[in-house]
Amino acid sequence: MSQRSVEIVIGRLASDESLRNRFLSDPSGTLRSLREAGLDLNPVELEALIQMPSESWALMAGWVHPRLQKIELNGDRGVS
Repeated sequence: MSQRSVEIVIGRLASDESLRNRFLSDPSGTLRSLREAGLDLNPVELEALIQMPSESWALMAGWVHPRLQKIELNGDRGVS
């Protein structure tokens, strides 16, 4: 179990609009991509992230200062 990886995922979902939109449309696929990119997430962590209410991600994003947000431009939905 990697608490650091969970923190990274939560931080990215709160600050990266494109990733958040991908996650909201396909949580399992998005988390699978993040694991393939090297984040260490176990099945329990994956399920816990998937079970979080989708509204919570928008709420968290609203708390992040706009200068710290990575906004989606021109429909960019790539993995970063």
